[in-house]
Amino acid sequence: MDPMAEARNPDSTPQASRRPAFADFPEGSSISRELREIVKLSADFERRLGRTLAVNHTDLVAMQHLMESGPLSPSELSSRLRISTAAATMVVDRLEAVGHVSRQPHPEDRRKIVVVPREDSVRLAAQELLPLVGGVAQAIADLPAEDAAVIERFLGEVVEHYRAALDG
Repeated sequence: MDPMAEARNPDSTPQASRRPAFADFPEGSSISRELREIVKLSADFERRLGRTLAVNHTDLVAMQHLMESGPLSPSELSSRLRISTAAATMVVDRLEAVGHVSRQPHPEDRRKIVVVPREDSVRLAAQELLPLVGGVAQAIADLPAEDAAVIERFLGEVVEHYRAALDG
């Protein structure tokens, strides 16, 4: 069969070659399934938080940096977001337009500005985040110390595998 015809008409591709790339991977343990579910739910929660705040993914990550670190310059934001300073300026413009941040003079260098998260936006994000964070904190507090140590070691190894994959 003509390969170009297959590319133009995916329905003509044999059934076996249309299976998802991960279809041959074994299902794995219940721990693997739970980890995949956590990753999926985390992404779903992040999308919901973005909708609540009326921001896209990049703007949401910028808000997270601002809420965790406090005021940042646009160049600091660009570095943290790994985007150009021009793109960071666009992020700040969008966040300012929807009322999540304000630009203020830098406290030590009046030629510069810092981006400051607005308290009502931080409060709205916290309203969404605190039940989740509190629930996870309670689940951790309820663990016997020896179970917590095993889980901590396991999660540390998972984190190292992610880091190795990113570095590779």
